Amino acid sequence: MSGDHSDAPIAARVRRMEHLLEQRGLVEPGVLDETLAAFLNRATPMNGARIVARAWTDPVFRERLLVDAQAAIAGLELSMGGGLRVQDLQVVANSEDEHNVVVCTLCSCYPLALLGPSPTWYKSEAYRSRVVREPREVLREFGVDLRPEVGIEVWDANSEIRYMVVPNRPPGTENLTEEQLAALVTRNGLIGTALV
Repeated sequence: MSGDHSDAPIAARVRRMEHLLEQRGLVEPGVLDETLAAFLNRATPMNGARIVARAWTDPVFRERLLVDAQAAIAGLELSMGGGLRVQDLQVVANSEDEHNVVVCTLCSCYPLALLGPSPTWYKSEAYRSRVVREPREVLREFGVDLRPEVGIEVWDANSEIRYMVVPNRPPGTENLTEEQLAALVTRNGLIGTALV
């Protein structure tokens, strides 16, 4: 399944609404595109990576992040805003005994502001249906081969709440700076389909 939804009914309705807003002089032509482009320029996986690096180095921040993610990320001047409304965010952390992975079984709900545009596979029907039924096998296909005793928690995002994973900190990184740690974190690690 491709990530191109330009022929979807909702896309046609959005184009029609944009046209009407511009035609009636409620917004200047191009303003909506510029606003969206500005939002997408700020939306990058490095935002999520910064959050993870801070959680790895600051236990107080990590605890706050897991309890109240919105408040914690505000301290890094990040938010889940930028759309029609601020989206709720729940951050879950991997451990030696549990691995977390995120999916949106209905469509492609995703913390865009923190992870950037979602990967094509995240929107695919195959991923959305299989990761719920056989998460260990799907993770293995991504190269994540977990020990049998490690539990897997699948978090189903929706229009009300988005999820992000804090991967386990890699061994041997004790002397790295927060910036160097952030550079290790991948978008897939923030979704749970990679170890970091």
